[in-house]
Amino acid sequence: MKQLLLLMSCFFLLSGAVYAGPVVEMKTSLGSIQIELNTDKAPLSVKNFLEYVDQKFYDGTIYHRVIRNFMIQGGGFDQYEKRKEPLGPIKNEADNGLKNKKGSISMARTGVVDSATSQFFINLVDNDALNHRGTTARDFGYAVFGQVIAGMDVVEKIGAVKTISKSSLFRDYPEPQVIVESVRRL
Repeated sequence: MKQLLLLMSCFFLLSGAVYAGPVVEMKTSLGSIQIELNTDKAPLSVKNFLEYVDQKFYDGTIYHRVIRNFMIQGGGFDQYEKRKEPLGPIKNEADNGLKNKKGSISMARTGVVDSATSQFFINLVDNDALNHRGTTARDFGYAVFGQVIAGMDVVEKIGAVKTISKSSLFRDYPEPQVIVESVRRL
């Protein structure tokens, strides 16, 4: 398994994706996803994400927002739709040069630039509109901090699930739920 991950990392380096850092495996109810994190360009976001991983914060959370041909979002709610209590917000690193391309993982945030906590999203397509374009809250963008290196088929499977509108908070809610069973460092 480690040799396969090393080979895949070399492929991404040779193909132009410049990610270097730890790899995590996210086991979901629809399969496993492996994500390589970029400690060089997004050190604060990676440190933040790994704090949640090490605390097993993501275990039993759900993908609560799935928008076909856009992104899948999770990391904030448990299976009972109860918001999990996150750590404090971090500085937004969207100006790090990494782009919201298909398969990249980014920090979710509110309309406030430096508001990201535990929630993340994985891009289903290239989402250039989410990239850093300026210093205003609207243009600052969303910080990319890693790349899916295995399990993109699982990401796409999650992105294709039926969604419903349960409330103003859960407008693109997967039915049935997609559960994050665990996230662990490899």
